[in-house]
Amino acid sequence: MTVSGTPVSLATVKSRDRLELSKLLVWVAGGAGVLHAAASLYWALGGRWLLATVGQWAVDLSARAPVGAGVVLGLVALVKFLAAMVPIGVAYGKVPWRRFWRPVMWAGGLLLVVYGGVNTVVSAAVLGGHIRPDGGYDEVAMRGHAYLWDPLFLLWGSALVLSLWVSRKNRAEPAVGQAATTAAGRSLAPALKGVPKAERQGQAPRDSARRRSQ
Repeated sequence: MTVSGTPVSLATVKSRDRLELSKLLVWVAGGAGVLHAAASLYWALGGRWLLATVGQWAVDLSARAPVGAGVVLGLVALVKFLAAMVPIGVAYGKVPWRRFWRPVMWAGGLLLVVYGGVNTVVSAAVLGGHIRPDGGYDEVAMRGHAYLWDPLFLLWGSALVLSLWVSRKNRAEPAVGQAATTAAGRSLAPALKGVPKAERQGQAPRDSARRRSQ
């Protein structure tokens, strides 16, 4: 296979496609994380919209200790923002220590999948009447966790894990590329049988002879 006259193996094309898909997925994950961070920052600055969907405890805490709640929520927003942006930086080679960050990203992504997935399912089960808490439940908060915050955590983690999976090193790809190169060389061998070795090597021997005669 050739692109603009340059031989390109199928393994190389597949690798490039996987890289582009990985970058798309990491942007999806980053977007979900930034939305979470933006909500936390909004609440840290005194906003109250959708705060009740987190839980009545968050509303009470913000009313009782607004400064303390603002500091805590501000730190939460910062952690979420960094967790969303670092994988993007790693994917584009802008963040150092890639070998350190990838295992951290794997752990964080899987944690988000489990946390978001379990809470989404449990919250939906409570709203559907399949689980009945003894002391009742906060319907507004339960809807927030079932339909917004925990599905967003699940999306964040799933996109991040898929991005890491797609961008992993595949040991089979170099073998495929090497096999294709070997096959191409074998296919050219019959055509080169009758050509003198010097001609196959190009002008190098003649140029060398000219330099010696001078």
